[in-house]
Amino acid sequence: MRKGPEKNIGEALKIVFEDEWLIVVEKPSGLLTMSTGRPGEVTAYSLLNATVKERAGKKGRNNRIFIVHRLDRDTSGLLVFAKDEQTKHVLQENWEEMISERRYIAVLEGKIDSEEGWIESWLYENPKTLKMHCYAMEAGDTADNPPRNGWVYASTRCLTMKTGTYSGTRYTMTEFCLETGRKNQLRIHSSWIGHPIAGDRKYGATTDPAGRLALHAAGLTFTHPYTGKRMSFRSNIPRSFRRLVSGREDER
Repeated sequence: MRKGPEKNIGEALKIVFEDEWLIVVEKPSGLLTMSTGRPGEVTAYSLLNATVKERAGKKGRNNRIFIVHRLDRDTSGLLVFAKDEQTKHVLQENWEEMISERRYIAVLEGKIDSEEGWIESWLYENPKTLKMHCYAMEAGDTADNPPRNGWVYASTRCLTMKTGTYSGTRYTMTEFCLETGRKNQLRIHSSWIGHPIAGDRKYGATTDPAGRLALHAAGLTFTHPYTGKRMSFRSNIPRSFRRLVSGREDER
């Protein structure tokens, strides 16, 4: 059940749902989900964990949170944390079966005419650079039988929403639905089709009109691990994304 209205944690996080097992938050762009190990790093985990501990008190129960999944530092949107270790394991071990929608909104460089389609490929992470690489599937390839060691299957459903021009550059707002959840999947798939996500220098973008990676986790639907209820959450598309395809450069 929901406990009270939406609550902001400073200017960084907004709690959109909480019950005795789960917390769902909106993470802003630029905030890590969890620490990379550098001293003093502020993360979504550290901010939320501190809030839960303070609320519970030193002797209180449920004074820790546990990471279920992650968003890239520069991706904003919906993120789920567990409030006990058992819930974390149940969600992580059954994530693909329990989750029914992972919806993202992105602004891509260039104009995309097709309205709806699928992107399927093999992905491979270079162990030295930690950068993902994309390879086409050949005739006879199947998702569960990669042609090389280290390659993993990735599938994305995409829908063109709107195109527009900003500062002389054409952009396309696109809805992505993840069929698989690979590292940097949407970023590398966008780059692979020749339309990198705006602001994504790592994967070939040449512009940064929003001052951030233009990728937002806008929808999440899953089955609650204990109640069995269908949990569905939505997060508004950032205004900076809308501006890029609105045709009005003065829009804020």
